[in-house]
Amino acid sequence: MSDRNAYEQKLRAKLDELQAEVDKMRARAQEAEADARIEREQEADHLDKKREEMRQKLDELRNSSDDAWDDIKAGAERAWSSLNESLERARSRFK
Repeated sequence: MSDRNAYEQKLRAKLDELQAEVDKMRARAQEAEADARIEREQEADHLDKKREEMRQKLDELRNSSDDAWDDIKAGAERAWSSLNESLERARSRFK
C-alpha cells in the first residue's frame, strides 16, 4: 500500500471516529435542558460543517495528481487540525 493510500485510509478512519463523537454529543444534547440542548446542537452542527470540509479535502486528495498531492495534503492537515481543535473545545465544554 502506498503512503498516499495509507494516509487517505487514516483520514477516513478519523472522520468515522469524529462522526461517532458528534452522534454521542447529539444524544447527550437530547438529555439536556433546553438552553444546553440548543448550545450542544449548535456545536454539533459546527462540527458537522468542519467534518464536511475535511471530507472535501479527502476527496481532493483522492483525485489529485501526484504533483499536487503534497500541497493538498498540507491543506488537509490544516483542516484536520482545525477540526480536531473544534472537537476538543466541544468535549471540554460539554463534559
